[in-house]
Amino acid sequence: MTAEKQKWILLIALSVIWGSSFILIKKSLEHFSPYELGALRVLISGIMLMPFAIYKIKLFPKRHLKWLIIAGLSGSFVPMFLFPMAEMEISSSIAGIINSMMPIFVIIVGSLVWKFSTSKRQLLGVMISFTGACILALGSGESGEIKIYPILLLLLATLLYAISTTTVKSKLHDVPAILMSAYIFSFVLFLPSLVSLVFSGFFSHFSFTKDNFVGLGFVAMLSIFGTGLAMMMNYKLLSISTPLFASTVTLLMPIVAIMWGILDGEKLTTMQSVGALVILAGLIFLRSKSKVANG
Repeated sequence: MTAEKQKWILLIALSVIWGSSFILIKKSLEHFSPYELGALRVLISGIMLMPFAIYKIKLFPKRHLKWLIIAGLSGSFVPMFLFPMAEMEISSSIAGIINSMMPIFVIIVGSLVWKFSTSKRQLLGVMISFTGACILALGSGESGEIKIYPILLLLLATLLYAISTTTVKSKLHDVPAILMSAYIFSFVLFLPSLVSLVFSGFFSHFSFTKDNFVGLGFVAMLSIFGTGLAMMMNYKLLSISTPLFASTVTLLMPIVAIMWGILDGEKLTTMQSVGALVILAGLIFLRSKSKVANG
């Protein structure tokens, strides 16, 4: 299979997996707090990958430890708490749409930190999508209420994803995707996630009831597929494409998130729909040029 075909398969698969994560977060929040959910999500992924990480411990890239920590905290730890916190106040559909702004932050971070080239067309696309985000924020509340706080949490999470993506491409491109995921979740994030779970109060009030096990089922699905497996695929995608191309997975994710949201009874307002379309228009606009520049 050619790299070109492989990267498109990975892009579509990630869109489905990550697009479905928002509804799983929503369902998990019916059983656990945002802090418990974030910690459990990372901890379960670490437990799942721990045997492989230990088996391959001799290959651990010590010289890249600093970059593994940065990539892990920004891409696989802090956002795991920010998304559930935001979804306590806004729908999973809106969370998926806001996340589609990741290419904007990839361009900004890539240009300022890693000196990636950026065209005027891409900058115009950023402005269009930012306008859409503002429209979406204005329409995110009920009865005219503007919920700025959850929007800011989601924007911060998306910025952190961009930091992780550009760091992986710039500093960790020579580390195999499966090894990177195993090391990050098992060695870098395992202890912080365990400490976070302890401080969340999980162990003091968790009981072995049917309801709690249903909740753990949702979290386990989210951890295994939406975190562990998805991050491996994302790192692989980054190794055969560019950060901007990899980040365009977020263009398709809102479609999946909205479909799940509608099936779960959520509704989009007219202003939210307009904001989403403007965001996607801006992203598609900036993406059209990158096919030549970034492949």
